[in-house]
Amino acid sequence: MASASWLTSFSCTVVQSSKGAYPSTISQWLQFIFLSPCPQRALLSSIDLLFLLLVISFAAQKLYSKFTAQERPGSDLNQLLIEKKRARLETTIWFKLSLILSVLFALICIVFCVLSFTTSKQSQWKLTNGLFWLVHAVTHSVIAILIIHEKRFEAARHPLTLRLYWAANFVIICLFTVSGIIRLISAKETAEPNLRFNDIVFIVFLPLSMVFLYIAIEGSTGITMTRTAQEIEPSNESNVTAYASASALSKLFWFWMNPLLKKGYVAPLVIDQVPSLSPEHRAAARLAIFESKWPKPHERIEHPVQATLIRCFWKDIRFTGFLAVIRISVMFMGPALIQSFIDYTSGKRSSSYEGYYLILSLMFAKFFEVLTTHHFNFHSQKLGMLIRCTLITSIYKKGLKLSSSARQAHGIGQIVNYMAVDAQQLSDMMLQLHAIWLTPFQVAIAFGLLYAYLRAAVAAAAVGLLAVFLFVFLTTKNNNRFMMQLMMGRDSRMKATNEMLNNMRVIKFQAWEKHFQNRVLTFRGIEFKWLTKFMYSVSATMLVMGSSPAVISTITFGFAILLGIRLDAGTVFTAMSLFRLVQEPIRTFPQSLISLSQAVISLGRLDRFMLSGELKEDSVEREEVCDNGIAVEVRDGSFSWEDEEGVVLKDLNFNVRKGELTAVVGIVGSGKSSILASVLGEMHKISGRVRVCGTTAYVAQTSWIQNGTIEENILFGLPMDRNRYREVIRVCCLEKDLEMMEFRDQTEIGERGINLSGGQKQRIQLARAVYQDCDVYLLDDVFSAVDAHTGSEIFKECVRGILRDKTVILVTHQVDFLHNVDLILVMRDGMIVQSGKYSDLLSSGTDFEALVAAHETSMESVENSTAETVENRPLLRKSSSINGENNAVDKLSPNKGSSKLIQDEERETGRVSWEVYKVYCTEAFGWWGVAVVLGLAFAGQLSSMSSDYWLSYETSDENAESFDPSLFITVYAILACVSLVLVAFRSFGIILLGLKTATVFFSQILNCILHAPMSFFDTTPSGRILSRASNDQTNIDLFIPIFMESSLVLYFAVFGIIVIICQYSWPTAFFLIPLGWLNVWYRGYFLSSSRELTRLDAITKAPIIHHFSESITGVTTIRSFRKQELFCDENIKRVNANLCMDFYNNGSKEWLGFRLELLGSIFLCISALFMILLPSSIINPATVGLSLSYGLSLNSALFWAIYVSCFIENKMVSVERIKQFSIIPSEAAWRIEHKLPPPNWPTRGDVHLQDLLVRYRPNTPLVLKGITLSIHGGEKIGVVGRTGSGKSTLVQVFFRLVEPSGGKIIVDGIDIGTLGLHDLRSRFGIIPQEPVLFEGTVRSNVDPIGQYTDEEIWQSLERCQLKDVIAAKPDKLDASVVANGDNWSVGQRQLLCLGRVMLKRSQLLFMDEATASVDSQTDAVIQKIIREDFTTCTIISIAHRIPTVMDCDRVLVIDAGLAKEFDKPSKLLERPSLFGGLVQEYASRSTDL
Repeated sequence: MASASWLTSFSCTVVQSSKGAYPSTISQWLQFIFLSPCPQRALLSSIDLLFLLLVISFAAQKLYSKFTAQERPGSDLNQLLIEKKRARLETTIWFKLSLILSVLFALICIVFCVLSFTTSKQSQWKLTNGLFWLVHAVTHSVIAILIIHEKRFEAARHPLTLRLYWAANFVIICLFTVSGIIRLISAKETAEPNLRFNDIVFIVFLPLSMVFLYIAIEGSTGITMTRTAQEIEPSNESNVTAYASASALSKLFWFWMNPLLKKGYVAPLVIDQVPSLSPEHRAAARLAIFESKWPKPHERIEHPVQATLIRCFWKDIRFTGFLAVIRISVMFMGPALIQSFIDYTSGKRSSSYEGYYLILSLMFAKFFEVLTTHHFNFHSQKLGMLIRCTLITSIYKKGLKLSSSARQAHGIGQIVNYMAVDAQQLSDMMLQLHAIWLTPFQVAIAFGLLYAYLRAAVAAAAVGLLAVFLFVFLTTKNNNRFMMQLMMGRDSRMKATNEMLNNMRVIKFQAWEKHFQNRVLTFRGIEFKWLTKFMYSVSATMLVMGSSPAVISTITFGFAILLGIRLDAGTVFTAMSLFRLVQEPIRTFPQSLISLSQAVISLGRLDRFMLSGELKEDSVEREEVCDNGIAVEVRDGSFSWEDEEGVVLKDLNFNVRKGELTAVVGIVGSGKSSILASVLGEMHKISGRVRVCGTTAYVAQTSWIQNGTIEENILFGLPMDRNRYREVIRVCCLEKDLEMMEFRDQTEIGERGINLSGGQKQRIQLARAVYQDCDVYLLDDVFSAVDAHTGSEIFKECVRGILRDKTVILVTHQVDFLHNVDLILVMRDGMIVQSGKYSDLLSSGTDFEALVAAHETSMESVENSTAETVENRPLLRKSSSINGENNAVDKLSPNKGSSKLIQDEERETGRVSWEVYKVYCTEAFGWWGVAVVLGLAFAGQLSSMSSDYWLSYETSDENAESFDPSLFITVYAILACVSLVLVAFRSFGIILLGLKTATVFFSQILNCILHAPMSFFDTTPSGRILSRASNDQTNIDLFIPIFMESSLVLYFAVFGIIVIICQYSWPTAFFLIPLGWLNVWYRGYFLSSSRELTRLDAITKAPIIHHFSESITGVTTIRSFRKQELFCDENIKRVNANLCMDFYNNGSKEWLGFRLELLGSIFLCISALFMILLPSSIINPATVGLSLSYGLSLNSALFWAIYVSCFIENKMVSVERIKQFSIIPSEAAWRIEHKLPPPNWPTRGDVHLQDLLVRYRPNTPLVLKGITLSIHGGEKIGVVGRTGSGKSTLVQVFFRLVEPSGGKIIVDGIDIGTLGLHDLRSRFGIIPQEPVLFEGTVRSNVDPIGQYTDEEIWQSLERCQLKDVIAAKPDKLDASVVANGDNWSVGQRQLLCLGRVMLKRSQLLFMDEATASVDSQTDAVIQKIIREDFTTCTIISIAHRIPTVMDCDRVLVIDAGLAKEFDKPSKLLERPSLFGGLVQEYASRSTDL
């Protein structure tokens, strides 16, 4: 008996073959049993019946147990039967799938059971087949009921019998499928027409039964129980991504994404819900690999970053390349099948089943194309993510090692761009990396296939393609140049923005907002010029790429007609399909080249940064134990700040013994701070030897405070030792400050310590150093920002108390303390000119004697005044309290119940509102702009479709005889040209709209930030603003316009494809509703999580930038404490938090893409099936070609349309974030036209304060509590009080940085509250507490607005003692000032600030600790200059140095926000007074110590 006859036999018994033979071998018997229709059905039915018998037996046993247990009320079974209070049940996708598929199987079986009994011709087969379908329907119905009961009884795993049944069911369905395929291929007609449909159903059953097989192997029901939050809350370590432990199948189809997407769909995701990365994907692991692969010194590699990345990731690059090759290979199967489909529908077929094979081939090709495409995307993005995290952590670690000169050369703004932009560009490049070498390969395959259809006419296509490539190369070269200039412009803008944000207080004091706005806008103008060129160039490139298939096909078909090649529907639409396939690599190739060129530029920038100079670890010899008792030794030391610059310190020779206190003194700019830097190893050592024993602690002259609580700042990474902590708080005089703070040491400090007074910042960083318990302490002018009493206490309790056994090197201007030190080093011009004890140095004369003489002169007036009042002096410490100078707490005290000053970043939740889209789309040209763009896009799609309709019409069989080649090609060319023009207008229109919108948004955010009140900057980290100025602005500049255009094109393309498919395969229209619904549902399901992940991504990016910026600013402090590892760990933690969002964003995108493209492919296969099944009278072969050439791109067009719209929604978060900062409440108007002060106001300088009340926020305590006083024009007023009493607050109210809560300030008869802020601030002069310099030149710092002549500038510099220093520099007034003025000493910076005021010559001058950072000698000179130059001016001077205020006309004593005393110094000293107490304290502190 031949096996072929068994395949079509309906008998269940062995019959003779036509040759009279029975099965003679085991093989033939097996073929009969397993491949013949009737035995197959008998086999599956017997397994069904066996399973049903087992289920019935089990049910009967349970029923029997139930009845017999009724007499035993306490039995376990009874307890189970009573409904108990259960936890909430949740079901996974596997539970739903098993239930839905079981019901679906049962329904299909019922339908085929009915069909079998009603339509079968043979009675025996009717009975056999009908009963088989009935048994199968009953079995699957029972399984569905069983699954429902599993949920009721909370079963965690399926019964073993069910799992065995599913495994056996899968094996037998495989047999059904094999025999069915053999029957379809052999194309033998059978007596039963239903058998063919049965075979097709079992082929469809096979993939569904594979799902059951997987569930059987896994065993889990997919039912989970949710308990209380406390029970299920996982620890951070256990909450690792499901990807880490996912099975191969889960990874293949992205099932591991389901739990997170489900959470995001139920409620907006929060950071804690996003699982952490797999250990191998975390930043620490990647950094370790990167460092191990970094080229060794002997390798001499020119591009080390590139070489190291290749060494780290070559396996990942190879794997993604392999996926790309497979993807391209299966992609060409679709176009290759078009001719076969057209032949089949026109009647040219080798078998009646050939159409089904074509459908199966198409399904196979599309499935593998979809799968490989999305795995390629996912793994490329994962590779990019790992590269980004590797680079960010490496850049951070390098930043902590940079030398001073390298740090200045790059600047914080630029280094932020290395992290935020360059690392991101290299990450994005991974998606396009393989396109560079695969494009020629893809084009070669396409041309090979084209040659089979068009022969020699392919040469025309090759010439057209070559012309396109030449155009691409030329434009890419330009794009490369434009992008490089654009990035340089962005760097400059970011640097200027960063500097502006960091110094906003000074900018507002001086009313320089307009100047800095223009400065940023100038840089933005340069950036925008290159952005415009780049965008239009890219648009032109995309236009040529988009129109190339139509243009090249016109040339090719025209050439084919000339050569006499026949153009039929199969040839034309296969060619069109191939042209469309080539369109993708042609379109992406220039983008890939652009990305490559950007990546090369970024790699070059990173190479320069990573090869920048580092501090040499061996410049300082560090020893654990001091054998000879010497803690710090410098021998023949010469040092410079940069490798190339001149010597800053020379011929240094000194020893500091263990446990000694050494003081370093000298005039401003003599090199005192540089000595500390040389001991720390922060300077370039030219020659000599530096040796330090033990650990070092450093307190910088300019305070460096982290954004965090006071406790976190003091602990600085060490564990809490409560007793030591309390002692440190006490000796650093912080107890009273903390008492006044609502949350004590849990009060959060703003960025750069913005909400603390200068003295509080200084004492907190001193406390940080003391708590570290180091061996050697380097203290740089720690007493400059504190009052006399506090300074004395700190010296006694801290320097000479808790640190008495430590080695201390103290830079100071406080001569009072010097007779209490073991060694004094006197500096001049970078050299130690004298050294020894106080008494020895006094007798030797010269520099030290001059410093002491200047101090004693200033003290004479104090001592004379106090001689008579000692007995009556009240103790200030008993009557005073501390209330915050800038006031730490009151200033920015948050709402009750929270110690947070810097609130968590505000973020919207849920979908991006239509309002955001409306704002973006209509900001530039209103609704008219939107209407014009939409109209052009619609017209462009219609013109594209009309040219394809023309092709279909002209190449149909009906028109073959009347075909007119010249008419055909003329009309086709005209339609192609019209399409080209419309597309050009649409493309350039969208770019114009995008650029205009970007300009408007940038102007809005810049304007709002400059108009924001000071409280906004106190509570908003600069990283949060910078991330909007860099990432968010880049999204609005570059990405949204390009993707907005892509989205329009894709949606209109999907519309066109669906119209054409449904027009010629009309039954497919019925599937449009479920297809549309599924797409919309998937989009909504995906977006719920995706947009929250995008928002969280933006929110977790800002802390990385902020932490980096903060670390670079305080790098000297970090290095001195050897805390680099602690800060690197914090950076890694923040990077990991951001990477989680990136990883899940990419995973969710491919999860969506795979499902949407699969739906599109299924829709295409269904439409192709109808083209085969519908009669030839309905289906025209030419329309089949048109439908399939369009339909082959449906899956990708559908996915990209949905995805790009989601991408835009995610990028629209940038619009939302920028809009948040465009509606900041503004401070008062800069200028009020009807309230302009007279041109020369104030003329006299009369000041009247009437019941002045100040609080920093509503519902917070008053800082100034009803001050009333009058100051006459020309008076010199000294303001004194304890640290934190409200002195600086008074100055801020005059400049309206803080608006009064009540009362008035009247200056020369005008209430300052009625004036515009610029009119007010520009008329007052101020020398602020912290000297601020901007990057630029001496001239641009002294006269930023350019109002004065060089002669006037030189005069002011001469008066502030800087003329000689600046004249000695080669560039004179154009001498460089780096960011923050780091190449000038703090004293010199203070003098330059004084120079600004002298130029301005205001009638009302405020000095806030103006000479805190200069020595007594320089202070005396400055005071003399001020007295001489500002004779007629009213001066209000805040000072800690009592001699500074002794020659004032009157002194104001502020205590706890009240004006306790206001009178002449002599009168205050005549009676018991707070001022008398301060004076006596200052005069006697030297003897008290």
